[in-house]
Amino acid sequence: MKDTYIFAIESSCDETSASIIKNGCEEIATVISTQISTHKEYGGVVPEIASRLHINNITLVLEETLEKANMKMEDIDAIAVTYGPGLIGSLLVGVEAAKALSMIYDKPLIPVHHIAGHIYANNLVKPLKFPLIALVVSGGHTELIYMKEHYSFERIGGTLDDAIGEAYDKVARVVGVPYPGGPLVDKLAHEGEDSYSLPMPLDDDSYNFSFSGIKSAVMNLVNNERQKGNEIVKENLCCSFQNRVVGIIVKKTMKALEDYGVNNLIIAGGVSANKGLRETFKVECEKNGIDLTIPEIKYCTDNAAMIGAAAYQLYLKGRFCDIDLNAKASDKLN
Repeated sequence: MKDTYIFAIESSCDETSASIIKNGCEEIATVISTQISTHKEYGGVVPEIASRLHINNITLVLEETLEKANMKMEDIDAIAVTYGPGLIGSLLVGVEAAKALSMIYDKPLIPVHHIAGHIYANNLVKPLKFPLIALVVSGGHTELIYMKEHYSFERIGGTLDDAIGEAYDKVARVVGVPYPGGPLVDKLAHEGEDSYSLPMPLDDDSYNFSFSGIKSAVMNLVNNERQKGNEIVKENLCCSFQNRVVGIIVKKTMKALEDYGVNNLIIAGGVSANKGLRETFKVECEKNGIDLTIPEIKYCTDNAAMIGAAAYQLYLKGRFCDIDLNAKASDKLN
């Protein structure tokens, strides 16, 4: 069978990225231009600034990717792009670039859902084994998805309010940790002790999550301690917070695996880079005979390699789109 090369573009938030993926599982070249240093000044991503920076970076990123791979567009079989969900202005930059390449070089255009990309980042580690449970944890998502085959997504649970990454960022601001706060909270958690009394978030028999309560509990605890003149031990508070949220995520994910009779688990999304989450899942999966797959750290955050990996299965199915493709700020995974 002829090798298939997909040129993928990702611009859903604050990373301008392009990648060339071979047969959905081999990374030929990837370039990422990050905006973290710019948004750090504002304590978070500013959508208008993000879209402007994508415009400045997109052409350079596309050209650098081809140079890095020592390939030409004529060597490419299809163009893939994240069409949503994400920041609409950022998404539009990538979508319009992909449409232009598709028209100029007469290549089929493949629209990829951002969450599907995160899931298929695991295919860059090893082939997905079905049936499986996918845990998607990121700044905007906390979901449990059952997959019986490629591109079969059944959402069995998810957050009822804040996503886990959003909760990490809010807790980081409360305890005075600079943006991006999630990785630093994780780091501090490993340096502290679980000494603060915090509630276990939505500890029930469902596959759903809720993190607004523990976020509020952290805020109230910090305010109360400061009013009493007590110093907050950041490391300990981060440890207590992380133990609760990781604990409930692991508990409900393991329950889903048991209830569905599934032995394969993949973890996806930016928070899959969290050391505490990775360590706990490795222990629990080894204890219960579960085949666990977690992407390399470089594939956890937004990148075009994961979009190319996801696009390959759509290429095989012939699921292409017309040039009237538009970006979507929100969209269901199906």
